[in-house]
Amino acid sequence: MTTLTLELSDTLVNRAGGAARTLHRPLEDVLAAMLDGVLPALDDVPDDMQAELVEMTWWDDATLMKAADALLSEAEQQRLAQFSVKAPLSDAEHAELDALRAEYGKITLRKARAMALLSIRSGQRLLADT
Repeated sequence: MTTLTLELSDTLVNRAGGAARTLHRPLEDVLAAMLDGVLPALDDVPDDMQAELVEMTWWDDATLMKAADALLSEAEQQRLAQFSVKAPLSDAEHAELDALRAEYGKITLRKARAMALLSIRSGQRLLADT
């Protein structure tokens, strides 16, 4: 555990204090939990996406919603579908498939991060119960 001194606005301290009182928890616990929820774990994130996922913390809600709604283009989706039924693939097709999978993975990471941030900001779960 590390002790850290922060300068925070009175407004932020009042909001966090209200949450702490409501939850019957120490202010320090509330602030630590908020930081834990807002800052992404980067252990399994590709190097080229780490900065972007952290920067998303400062995106506005509209930009986060756009990321949450993002999909591969129709052409990319069709190409993935073609690869799923075609065998064997040429070296060039394998390279294209790898690139499509990588892009799909990036979109998925952005979507997950955007949904997490939007959920924290709204105080509500954004995904339906299943």
